Amino acid sequence: MGPDYSQAKRRLLEKYLRGELGLRPEAQPIARRKPGEIIPLSHAQEQVWVHAQLARDLPLYNEPVTVHYSGVLDVSALERAFNEILRRHEAWRTSFVVVDGEPFQEVKDHLVISLPVIDLRNIPDEQRDAAATAIATADARVPLELTQTPLFRTRLIRLRNEEHRLYLTLSHIIFDGVAIYRVFLPELAALYKALIILFVLRR
Repeated sequence: MGPDYSQAKRRLLEKYLRGELGLRPEAQPIARRKPGEIIPLSHAQEQVWVHAQLARDLPLYNEPVTVHYSGVLDVSALERAFNEILRRHEAWRTSFVVVDGEPFQEVKDHLVISLPVIDLRNIPDEQRDAAATAIATADARVPLELTQTPLFRTRLIRLRNEEHRLYLTLSHIIFDGVAIYRVFLPELAALYKALIILFVLRR
């Protein structure tokens, strides 16, 4: 037999299942930001910002990510794909300023990066992995300055003719696991593929 609910509890449960109790406030639409408007920090961002101020010389919130690519890489297409993501997402064009003693988010209207290739093919093959890792590790150990955009660093390294790595050092104040693995990387792959197809069709 099931639980012995009183009539009042049954009626309450039925109302809840029909969504009539109003226990959850309806989600409010997020208003579009006005151009040039500064934005308060979220609670999670405030925590990161405060900790970063207390330990300015430590890379507490640097998030290292490595993207491996095998095959012929079109660097110009990858660069265009990366910049298209920056155009689409304000969060990754954001820095943090202090106004009247309070931190705020400030979104840059335009942000364009380049991806110069660091070519390691001139050193012995067995040393290349260690050399690439050393470059990325050095980047990851330097704190990102929260008042400056971009709040990430990129290193595109060619290890062999058809083997590249894109090393990213990202600030956790604007990136998290969801943003990296559910948004950034899938969009980068999709945009790169679309641009390659477009380049082929134009030839």
